[in-house]
Amino acid sequence: MRSLQETKFSILELAPVRENKSIQDALHHALALAQHAEKLGYERIWLAEHHNMSGIASSATSVLLGYLLANTSSIKVGSGGVMLPNHAPLVIAEQFGTLETLYPGRVELGLGRAPGTDQATMRALRRGHQETEDQFPRDVAEILHYFKDPTPTQRIIATPGQSTHVPVWLLGSSLFSAQLAAQLGLPYSFASHFAPRMLGQAIQLYRDNFTPSEYLDKPYISMGVPAIIAETDEEAHYLASTPYQRILSMIRGTRGKLKPPVDNINELWSPAEKQYVDNFYAVGQIGSPEKVKAGLKALLEKYDVDELIFTCDIYDTAKRLKSFEYLMDIKAQP
Repeated sequence: MRSLQETKFSILELAPVRENKSIQDALHHALALAQHAEKLGYERIWLAEHHNMSGIASSATSVLLGYLLANTSSIKVGSGGVMLPNHAPLVIAEQFGTLETLYPGRVELGLGRAPGTDQATMRALRRGHQETEDQFPRDVAEILHYFKDPTPTQRIIATPGQSTHVPVWLLGSSLFSAQLAAQLGLPYSFASHFAPRMLGQAIQLYRDNFTPSEYLDKPYISMGVPAIIAETDEEAHYLASTPYQRILSMIRGTRGKLKPPVDNINELWSPAEKQYVDNFYAVGQIGSPEKVKAGLKALLEKYDVDELIFTCDIYDTAKRLKSFEYLMDIKAQP
């Protein structure tokens, strides 16, 4: 089993838009977080593609990645992920090939097969082409082809893109992408920060079926972990009422901006809604540094992953940065 010191720590950012704050504030804070993460020694920061959501500002993922890359110097920056059925593979290869050409060795492309939005928005995104989730394996193969050295007879060249060898990850919340990542010999990241139910099965499937490739000689797994850390357990649970309200809004179909914390979250949810939130946050780590340290050790003992990629939906941006600071303090301790 890996220790916390041996495990890589990374960040997944959705550029949350806060109530009473602007979208510009959200984008500027995403950069502040990337710069903070770089100073603290995080391995990577990824941005997630979502659309038609007033509380998430990372929809133009590759554009925002360019902003973060231009204003940092060493941290790896990528997508977690680009929802590939929304896009033509060549376009994504050219976008990420351009980023890799400008910022060599720092760009990563995580790919998902879900739309990352509702059905109406999905149709608006895909107007003019008929990509589906069922075509995902073919589209992934096409992306990989565009990043390799071109063959003599190759008719379509991704420019920029070809020969950039951008690292590609597969992301998933079910067994499908675990199987495909194993087959292709790619690194795999499981979305346990919002869908932890099949985490153990997906990890086992990936490890059991992994085929060494030009990309990896052995399996590499990261898992998403929601984490909210404060000086005391009580304060952390108070801060956690912000993401709890976000999940409640999802349940009720009233998605909106990130709300400030509340003193008594029990006044807002029914027992059934509380159970849903508890299931959503099944691997979440909320509490003091001591409590979260014990929780992270337990996760590693159970799943033995290579990397933990953290989400954090604290409303107060200074306390959010501090929570990520606590995580690296925990990692440094024996």
